[in-house]
Amino acid sequence: MKDLLLITPPFTQLNTPYPATAYIKGFLNTKNISSYQTDLGIEVILELFSKKGLTKIFSEEISIQSLSENSQRIFSLKDEYIKTIHQVISFLQGKTPTLARQICSMNFLPEASRFSQLDDMEFAFGNMGLQDKAKHLATLYLEDLSDYIVEAVDSDFGFSRYAERLGKSANSFDELYAKISGEKTFIDKITLEILDKKLKFAEPKLVCFSIPFPGNLYSAFRCAKFIKEKYPHIKTAMGGGFPNTELRDIKDKRVFEFFDFITLDDGEVPLELLCENLDKTENLEFKRTFLIENEEVIYKNNSKRHDYKQADIGTPDYTDLQLDQYISVIEIANPMHSLWSDGRWNKLTMAHGCYWGKCTFCDISLDYIKIYEPISAKILVDRMEELVAQTGETGFHFVDEAAPPALMREVAIEILRRNLVVTWWTNIRFEKSFTRDLCFLLKLSGCVAVSGGLEVASDRLLKLIDKGISVEQVAKVTRNFTEAGVMIHAYLMYGYPTQTVQETVDSLEMVRQLFEMGILQSAFWHQFAMTAHSPVGLNPEEFGVTPIKQEILFANNDIDFTDKTGIDHGKFSFGLKKSLFNYMHGINFEIPLQDWFDFKIPKTTVHPDYIHDCLLEEEDFKFKSNSKVLFLAKNVIAENRLKKKKQTEYPYTKITVHLKTNVVSLDLEPDHAKWLMKMMQENYVDQSQKITLQQLKNQFEENFEDFELFWFSKQMQMLKENGVILSL
Repeated sequence: MKDLLLITPPFTQLNTPYPATAYIKGFLNTKNISSYQTDLGIEVILELFSKKGLTKIFSEEISIQSLSENSQRIFSLKDEYIKTIHQVISFLQGKTPTLARQICSMNFLPEASRFSQLDDMEFAFGNMGLQDKAKHLATLYLEDLSDYIVEAVDSDFGFSRYAERLGKSANSFDELYAKISGEKTFIDKITLEILDKKLKFAEPKLVCFSIPFPGNLYSAFRCAKFIKEKYPHIKTAMGGGFPNTELRDIKDKRVFEFFDFITLDDGEVPLELLCENLDKTENLEFKRTFLIENEEVIYKNNSKRHDYKQADIGTPDYTDLQLDQYISVIEIANPMHSLWSDGRWNKLTMAHGCYWGKCTFCDISLDYIKIYEPISAKILVDRMEELVAQTGETGFHFVDEAAPPALMREVAIEILRRNLVVTWWTNIRFEKSFTRDLCFLLKLSGCVAVSGGLEVASDRLLKLIDKGISVEQVAKVTRNFTEAGVMIHAYLMYGYPTQTVQETVDSLEMVRQLFEMGILQSAFWHQFAMTAHSPVGLNPEEFGVTPIKQEILFANNDIDFTDKTGIDHGKFSFGLKKSLFNYMHGINFEIPLQDWFDFKIPKTTVHPDYIHDCLLEEEDFKFKSNSKVLFLAKNVIAENRLKKKKQTEYPYTKITVHLKTNVVSLDLEPDHAKWLMKMMQENYVDQSQKITLQQLKNQFEENFEDFELFWFSKQMQMLKENGVILSL
């Protein structure tokens, strides 16, 4: 028997567990509260995409003649799908890599309409390895089956979202309530069968649903309804990203026919109090919790207990989750999307909230953004080591709103100090503090990619957004990461309030130049959406938009609005995305921007060399006295030699540094070489105290003259350019 059952309802990711329940379970461990967690999504997918599941799907009563030609083809090939499904899933789970050759033979998988993309995909994935190409083909195979399920079995099905339309901007609960009250769907029956087994196994007092997205909402309600009907003694609670952003104004009592409690923001204290209340009938305390009292929906926040510091909430615990059962898929050619959907990542957070917290399109009024609290690098890397031991996985996705550069630096140094081999990626702001040396340090510690918001590539709009960056700054940062070998993904936005057609065109030109210069590898355009808790949503008149108000009884986040410019920004969508697809593959930069659109646009006002010129400024010869200096080579070979010049012999020392991929050699005066070797030994990266550039200068000038002449010499530049010495 467990105190709590923690559930992620269908569907989120196929390749890795959504981390919320693991975070909560890690916290509950510190309080000796017993819990069991399950990701119903992956279990339903595996049941659905199995021989047994497909046999049931193809046995569903339906008029075959009423189906599309594509679905009729899939139905006619049903025996081939049933025959191959187990092997395909096993391959995508990483258990049978040798199947890749057979999949790539193009005579193994049954093919329907998704495979008609292959001509384009050969171009897009031309340089893929065998395993990745096979994953992509297997993904198309699953998407064909998904198309059949949507048409013939359950129109709301989706791999990473289920009945998402019912949760998006659902100001009224009516449609969702009607769906929950209706007949169970094919997917529901599978979900509830698995849920029943979990309930019988765990025998919980409280079932907690973590609902990160609108696509998890319907299944959560369907599961809660099942619990209330079959196990009425069990309490149910809801928390997570969706209620945190969408249900802050909830008024509809019918919601509480299914859930006893809805908690907001950080879940640790609210959940701890709910656990304590299970065995009490009076003096009940609640933290940020909606419930029914006297037949009315009320919000209770009567506890004086403070939220826990991030250092005290424990290490995420992935116990109970079937980590070896997740499947890696490769859907599209965007290289960043492959990180999201391919491979298993341990999820961690460097800091709670956002250290910037000003962007006007963001939910900065809510605690999950507003309250900024970083974790120490030591604790963070301790947790990384614990998770590697627990899961066997060395890949980490830091799920920060924006990882702080100073903390990223300390984490990287701590990883190197402990000699860990890990791979990681995260979300950033394009801060000027991401210097060439910092980017190289992050790469050395295992950072393979970063994503960040360029948003609208227009300095006027970036200022209006209060992004705190400029296009020039973004160009320099992306250059630094690219030269360090770290992939860059940019989030791009169009349709921001007051944005003109000219600014959209100029923004596209900026993006074109960033890709043409080779300093951006991946990006994605999305249209601006106004949310209720952002500065734009809270003060729309300041941004030239008029909200279309509706009565809020259930969800409240995305707000429909009219823009005073009157521009139909949606018409730019296809052209922006089509051009981006080409730029990501390094082609068609010379095509006029007009050619991407089927309507007239103005010519860009951006100079064709704007991004190129942004990168001309050199920073190599700036002396920053407070910079910390890192020496990343310890075992250096030094040889004393003699050089002859006009019958005179000059002693010198040849220093050789063997790096992973090359050798750096330089000749120094013997005294300078001896001093440098001593500095490398004393200030290697494994030392807790880091020397500053000013301290280094002082030590040098105790014995020699003109440190700057030595520091900026051609020989020392070789060490700095190759990452042997970093100044941060």
